[in-house]
Amino acid sequence: MKTEKPLMLWFEDEARFGRINNLSRCWVVRTDRPVVTKQMIREYVYAYTGVCPFTGNTFSIISPSNNTYAMNVFLELLSDQYNEYNIVMVLDGAGWHTSHTLKIPPNINLLHLPPYSPELNPVEHIWDYIREQKGFNNHTFDTIEQVEDHLELALKEIANENNKMKSLCSFSWIN
Repeated sequence: MKTEKPLMLWFEDEARFGRINNLSRCWVVRTDRPVVTKQMIREYVYAYTGVCPFTGNTFSIISPSNNTYAMNVFLELLSDQYNEYNIVMVLDGAGWHTSHTLKIPPNINLLHLPPYSPELNPVEHIWDYIREQKGFNNHTFDTIEQVEDHLELALKEIANENNKMKSLCSFSWIN
């Protein structure tokens, strides 16, 4: 008798983090003037993150490149971590998501969003949250390794914030 695996719905997206910083509003004492350095060094790392809006679980990797190879690594590791589930992964139509060299594990099925519809991918909210709340805005890094270390800490933190991820990533029709 064959037993079916439970189904999980996941959303996935990638984001670039680097040494070009984002300037944003900040709080200072009324008599002070905020001083924020601007940095324009073009070095980047990429975060690949998936989220299950029902559970708030996240799964992430950091890659030095944004390509099919990195996507294959992400899918393989996610598949291994959640091998007791069948996963429907909703993602955009980036070239590395549709590449003929993409290796899709047997327990993952990809479902592509319509073109030009980032508002349908709740992972976009995670990127905003990380940049605004996890110390990327108004911050400069001396090396790309510092960016990677800071990003790793932020991704580990969100992995433990299931309720926050559920609130950020749930659509009204999901609950």
